[in-house]
Amino acid sequence: MHHPVRVALLALCILLVGIIAAHAGELYVAKERGDNQNAGTKDAPFKNLEAALKVAKPGDKIFVAQGNYVGLRDKGYLEAPQPVELLGGYSPDFSSRDIVKYPTMVAPNNESAASGRKPLLSILNVPAGSHFILDGFIFDRGDQNAYSPKDGVIKGLGGRKLAATEKPSTGNSTVEEPLVCFTNKVNAKVEGELTIRNCAFLNGHFGIQGGFKKGTVKILNNVFVANKMAAIEVFGTGGKKGPKGPLSYEGQVEIANNTILFTWSRLKDFADMGYGVRIMTMLSYDIHHNLIGCNILTGIDHTRGNLNEWVKIDNNIIFMNKQAPLLYVEPGKSAAGMMERVKIADVGADLGLASCKNNTETLGSPLPLNKTYFENYMNARYSEQADYDPNSPANILREVHGLPKQGKLNTQVSMFANRYPSEDALKLFGAKADVGAQKPR
Repeated sequence: MHHPVRVALLALCILLVGIIAAHAGELYVAKERGDNQNAGTKDAPFKNLEAALKVAKPGDKIFVAQGNYVGLRDKGYLEAPQPVELLGGYSPDFSSRDIVKYPTMVAPNNESAASGRKPLLSILNVPAGSHFILDGFIFDRGDQNAYSPKDGVIKGLGGRKLAATEKPSTGNSTVEEPLVCFTNKVNAKVEGELTIRNCAFLNGHFGIQGGFKKGTVKILNNVFVANKMAAIEVFGTGGKKGPKGPLSYEGQVEIANNTILFTWSRLKDFADMGYGVRIMTMLSYDIHHNLIGCNILTGIDHTRGNLNEWVKIDNNIIFMNKQAPLLYVEPGKSAAGMMERVKIADVGADLGLASCKNNTETLGSPLPLNKTYFENYMNARYSEQADYDPNSPANILREVHGLPKQGKLNTQVSMFANRYPSEDALKLFGAKADVGAQKPR
């Protein structure tokens, strides 16, 4: 016989769950047929995603149809103040979902860079016990960036990306902010669970960059192509530090089934940054079943002093990165010293990670890459040439007036962070069975 008190408590729990589920609202957004004066229902959707984010309550689901969503008045960025479910890739009438057939874009134009110099999406608030889900969006700065008209030009792909400090001849300079951000930089607070899945991140300055104190971040089944710095950089702000580094962690990161390609360095000299995944501090990492290739430095960066026993790297294909699969510094030592380039075969045996098995550099069958981009990436070169004549009229005049002589350094690059077409990036979903981004269900 069931105890009457237990039965009553169970009934109460079921009732409370039902009440909570009943209050989880649904909002709909459709660029093509919506209106911001609508109620946000399936039959009367909002036009702009920002309108839905403004009225959404914690736990609400926001269904977003195909279209390009870049904020009210096309300002170039979005901010999510509440933990909600953002679900893109729907047909205009919401009868079906396919993130490739019905792309939900966040792809601002260059005009927005005059004032909209922020992450394309800032996730601001994920309290303890809540769950933020971002699912089925394509983030692309390809139209917003500034590209050189003469340096690193490739037919069909245009020129190299200009840095934010390089003023283009027309238009606005490149915005060097992450595509999706949840760091303290935007006063974000992440203590619950954050899941980013089935998305594409293209032509950005960092794909995802985030920092959090406690909770869980899951980055699952995404495509990252042609970003700078790092495709994924997630760091911890909690835990405890000792005199030689971290002692404990409070947050967990899972990075699984992502396809990460062509991450470029900070500058066009290929000398700094350019990682697929950065293992940062104060977090545990489970990095598995990813396809990580063709990054300027290494597939994975482990130079921030996080303890090896907090890191699992399993079942990944890490291939054709310019320097090595893994860049490593022994925990407790300064990253300013020589950073070791580690082969896949030596990762587990030499580093003592919590787990390291079934990683390979063997790609097997080819990927559906943009052939022109891949060929030029493989042959990408940077060169410097000094133009210094101590006896030039200008230098003789400078010498007469007690000024140091000067020369000119000419630099050239065959390719650097050129724009990758979004339609080609979406072909990477489902390119490899089990490893890398799979076709979203």
